[in-house]
Amino acid sequence: MNRIDVHAHLLPGLDDGCRTMEESMACARLLVEAGYSHIFCTPHIWPNLPENRPAEIAQRTVELQVALNMEGIELKVFPGGEINLRPDTMRTDPDDLVSYGMNGHYCLIDLWAQTLPDFFEPAVRWMQSLGLTVVLAHPERMRAIQDEPDEADRIGGMGVLLQGNLHCLVDPPGSMTRRRAEEFLRQGKYFMLGSDLHHLENLPPRMAGLRRAIELVGEDEVDRLTMENPAKLLGIK
Repeated sequence: MNRIDVHAHLLPGLDDGCRTMEESMACARLLVEAGYSHIFCTPHIWPNLPENRPAEIAQRTVELQVALNMEGIELKVFPGGEINLRPDTMRTDPDDLVSYGMNGHYCLIDLWAQTLPDFFEPAVRWMQSLGLTVVLAHPERMRAIQDEPDEADRIGGMGVLLQGNLHCLVDPPGSMTRRRAEEFLRQGKYFMLGSDLHHLENLPPRMAGLRRAIELVGEDEVDRLTMENPAKLLGIK
């Protein structure tokens, strides 16, 4: 097992990610060249994308794996999803709650807020009551955390794991996203790093972010964030 990408919009035509199977194949080839052997396909879970439910995502992931196998691309893909946390999240049927590998152990959420909303902790606690470990995607991109970085510690204190975005590590020097990403990486606050790839043209800067992460904290730490910890999503210890 090599690197595992835990956040990728690789499934074609399901959201604002890869547009065609050909684009998905091209991204997959580049990921393999960059040292990845496994990837979680995490389409957006938004109200305006009602078909992005566990069964549909799982089926589309199988179709992508078949296509990869036919092309001889040595990449294993697994279903997942990026849940946009909302006030009505707690009304979701638990059977429709998307998780990594659809195994009910870890789930990925995102949130765009200038301040941490009142519904955040109740929604997290509800997910945890279902046996899920909650992972927050790209906290460095949240205004609430950019302005108050200690909020990351508060969130971590709830048992929420943090997933950093590789692209943020090569954002313009001095930008708030890059400052927070580098800070959290050096402080060991991230549980995982993901590419959050959407299209073929924006994959190279994400791989540049991987190289930047190695420059900042070393190969061993980046291996922990892209191999050892992500393997836990697969049930591998």
